[in-house]
This record gives sequence, structure tokens and C-alpha cells, in this order.
Amino acid sequence: MMRQVQCRVGREVTLQRMREKIGMGIPVVVSGAGVGIVGRVLEKAGADMAVVYNSGYFRMNGHSSILGNLPVGDANGIVYKLGRDLILPVTHDMPVAAGVFGCDPTRDMEAFLYSLAETGYSGIINYPTVGKFEGKFRREIESVGLGYEREAAMMKLAHDMGYLTIGYVYTPREARIMVQQGVDILAAHAGLTSGGDIGATCAATIDESVKITEEVLSAGLSENRDIITLCHGGAIEDAQAFERIFKETCAVGFVGASSMERIPVERAIHNTVQKFQAVRK
Repeated sequence: MMRQVQCRVGREVTLQRMREKIGMGIPVVVSGAGVGIVGRVLEKAGADMAVVYNSGYFRMNGHSSILGNLPVGDANGIVYKLGRDLILPVTHDMPVAAGVFGCDPTRDMEAFLYSLAETGYSGIINYPTVGKFEGKFRREIESVGLGYEREAAMMKLAHDMGYLTIGYVYTPREARIMVQQGVDILAAHAGLTSGGDIGATCAATIDESVKITEEVLSAGLSENRDIITLCHGGAIEDAQAFERIFKETCAVGFVGASSMERIPVERAIHNTVQKFQAVRK
């Protein structure tokens, strides 16, 4: 029998908390944390979970989140160190999930997952993900055994080990695959987030984000009516945009990254500087 991980916050505890909120019509809110102060404030504000992404490292150092999907740095190594050194020391009762690149052929994935629990991680999300890629490049990745099914197999392994699992999905097919592998939560990904200083200028519109979210999450729910369904990305750059998604789709919550940490920091610092500069003798 597979040895179970000892997570800081147990899967059933987190799921129960989330389901209680859903039952009251309150959205589940999950946020990226790319630096310690974000993790600390998220817990104080009552976020349901934080996620440590390799993209968060780039995002909170002034770069676009898209670097998380490009060959810049060791994705899994960044997440291991970022969580161990910066995020997990300043969070306690709030569960923290690690963004794991499941197709990484340079690691013993089972051993790596155990090591993440030892640092304090309580959940796993498939990020970076090959779901981001399309066309010939995606076909080439799939053809050499580094495709989405390998990612999904990593997620099943994490689930079987006792982690809470969140599956990023871009298409109805991917949603069904992830649900079949036993993930607890689906996050419909509408693409790179718009907004702020370095947000995507080619992001999905709010209408497109509604359509993508509903199609993808509905496919997952057709496999398992008990799955928790979240939205992410595209035009969902603030609470106003999320409200429309929340009301018009089957999403019961939101996973934010740029919209929860980068954009608020950009705006807060910009406005604070301007207020200081407006002072006169």
C-alpha cells in the first residue's frame, strides 16, 4: 500500500471548509503566493488556499507570468525552494498547494511529491502544464511521452498519496481526463490574465471567458457531480469580472494569480507613490 503523505492541513479538512462555504453561496477563493508577504496576508484575509507557482516567482519579480511556461529556470526546483523558504514559514492554518510540472523526466516524481509534503505543502496543482500549448508543438510533446496524460498520471499519484489535488484544464477533454484521475478540484483556465502593467493584451474577453469556463467545467461535472469547480485567467482580472463568471457559469469559486497578487501590488504601490508626491509645503 502506498505510504500516505502527512500534510500540514489534511485534504478532508480543506474540502469540508470549502463545501461549507459553497453551501452558503460564498465563493471559494484560492490565490497564488509568489512572495512571503502575499502568503501571510492571504491567510490573514481568509483565503481558502494559496498556490505556489514557478510563475509567481517571475511575476512578483517584475516579469510576465508566461515565463512560467517557458524554459527559464527549473520549475519544480523553484516551487520547492519558494515554498520552503518564503511561503510556508509565514503560513500556518491555510493550506498551500505546490505547482508541479508533472512531465518533468529528470525527477523521481513519487519521491519529489513526498519531499513537498515534508516542507509543509498540502496540495498539488498541475502547473506548468502542457495544456497551455497547441498545434504542432503540442503534438510533438505528446508524441514523445511528455503530454497531458503524463501530467494527469502525476495528479493521480498525488491524490493517491493523500494530497488535495487541483487540475488546471483548458478543454472539455482535459476536464474529463483530470476528473477520471480523481482530482478534487477543477480549475478552468481561460488563458493568460489581462490587466495591470504587464497583463496579456491578447487575453480572452469576458464573454469568451464565460463561454470557456462553462464548457470546460460542465464537462468535468458530467464525470463527477461532486467536483469543486473554479475559474481562472482571461478577463477575470478583478472581483467585478469574477462576479459575472460566478453568476453565469457553474464555477463556485476562483483561482487568482496575477489578479490576486501582481495587479493589486502594482496598483497599491503606484497609488501610494502618487499620494506621497502630491504632498506640498
